[in-house]
Amino acid sequence: MSSQKRLQRAYKNAKRITFDDTSRFIVFSDCHRGDNSFADDFANNRNIYFHALNHYYRNGFQYCELGDGDELWENITFESIFEAHKNVYKLLREFHLEGRLHMVWGNHDMVYKDAAYVENNLSHYFEPIDGTDKELFEGIEYNEALVLQHETTQQEIFCTHGHQADWWNYVCWKVGRFLVRILWKPLQVVGIADPTSPAKNYKEMIRIEKRIKKWILSNNLKMTISGHTHRPRFPEPGQIPFFNDGSCVHPRSVTGIEIENGHISLIKWKIDTKIDGTLQVVRVLLEGPQKLADYMRAN
Repeated sequence: MSSQKRLQRAYKNAKRITFDDTSRFIVFSDCHRGDNSFADDFANNRNIYFHALNHYYRNGFQYCELGDGDELWENITFESIFEAHKNVYKLLREFHLEGRLHMVWGNHDMVYKDAAYVENNLSHYFEPIDGTDKELFEGIEYNEALVLQHETTQQEIFCTHGHQADWWNYVCWKVGRFLVRILWKPLQVVGIADPTSPAKNYKEMIRIEKRIKKWILSNNLKMTISGHTHRPRFPEPGQIPFFNDGSCVHPRSVTGIEIENGHISLIKWKIDTKIDGTLQVVRVLLEGPQKLADYMRAN
């Protein structure tokens, strides 16, 4: 199956979410939450991410995670990841309980395409303090893609991880997982990067982006948001409407896409230093806000 057919299938089978100009969404991907070891890239940005997540929860945003949220190539079980970042998952649970959590699987957490695996591993967790099982993400569903559809204009925003355009990481993901788990994770500790990752391979990154753009062009320039390559993208109106939210494992920062009040923005959360030398986590606007209606020709 070609990358175009994989993307088309993801669009056809996507979870559909209606919204209006009062709706608020935050789109993150590629958190790669790990076990807090030296190979856990997320650990460096954990406090930044948690602060941002708190902000979005308090302000009524819906949370969309476009794949590779959990690093299940380097880590064998979700349990070790949960124990390392329990505060993050408990906050995500609050989104889930209020119907504001929308999860997509990517290549590094592709096991979540199996509903039985999700039910067995994410529904409950063991609490050693009182020796009981407690609910976590009971009834949660992972999807290959989301389609946000404006209830008035019918404008659609296709949201997926993007590895459908990456043959190796979609078709041969089990081989990639084996290589990362056995070979690259130990080498990562000493600073050697995984060459199969499009985030570390510029030429492959360009090829993947070209395939996604080709799908957009063949689908009436449908507005699309993806992750996977870790490279933020925010096109101007009139350009191919291909957005990328970046990742949560940039050096000392996380990037994402906000949709609020009928506008779309690319944002970054980072640690900044005050004049008195104390540190604070701040939100930085990178691109936008741009009216979604300015991309209406994409639908």
